[in-house]
Amino acid sequence: MRDNKAATFGGGAIIGTLGGLIGLGGAEFRLPLLIGAFEFGALEAVIVNKATSLVVVASALPFRASAVSLGDVAAQWPVILNLLAGSLLGAWLGAGWATRLKSATLYRVIALLLVGIAALLVFGHDQHASGQALASGSLQFVAGVAAGFIIGLVASLLGVAGGELLIPTLVLLFGVDIKLAGSLSLAISLPTMIVGFARYSRDRSFAVLRQNQSFVVVMALGSIVGTFIGGRLLGMAPSAILLPLLAAILIVSAIKIWRHE
Repeated sequence: MRDNKAATFGGGAIIGTLGGLIGLGGAEFRLPLLIGAFEFGALEAVIVNKATSLVVVASALPFRASAVSLGDVAAQWPVILNLLAGSLLGAWLGAGWATRLKSATLYRVIALLLVGIAALLVFGHDQHASGQALASGSLQFVAGVAAGFIIGLVASLLGVAGGELLIPTLVLLFGVDIKLAGSLSLAISLPTMIVGFARYSRDRSFAVLRQNQSFVVVMALGSIVGTFIGGRLLGMAPSAILLPLLAAILIVSAIKIWRHE
């Protein structure tokens, strides 16, 4: 399967489309595909997912510039720095823990986190308007650092951008508009992912990228195309049906990964 470029591109495109439909890069859905269909080991799959996600996120930010200007994103630099203060440390520690966990343990950690993200899809993602921030001043700063740390940790353990956690945090904790929150999450995800990526580069499992260069490139290209298509189809898919369906896919994937040998 890894040598089949059509399957690799198609898989990336399908996963990217699923992610694009809910405003994400699709990494949460790509990880089970890497472990199941393409038979990567747990840590190798996380590293490949991280590399692919990094490309997708880097391309997504300029794609969104027509809807949310980069100037609007830059104006929110205090919020970005607040969350980065925690997420960078969380990303470094999360990547370090992942490289030390036994494969069987990492499979189970991944499965549990996927179930958590599935629950968030159903109960926490559908936020359509900005509201009053839950906190302000020093309390907001401390909560932002703590939230950023957890998000960075999860993002590194799964090899994802963390948007599924970042967007609700930006909307609820900081009262940011949902469209702006999507772009802010990308701006926060990029440096967070780079830190986690740098930590993974110190582990011998990082060689999986050198051994599968063409696979990563083709998968990333497919994911970018899929994310673009998903974004265009967004208005055609009702959230009331889409989100539970995607959550069910994650739960089934989590069960398979939990049982993975």
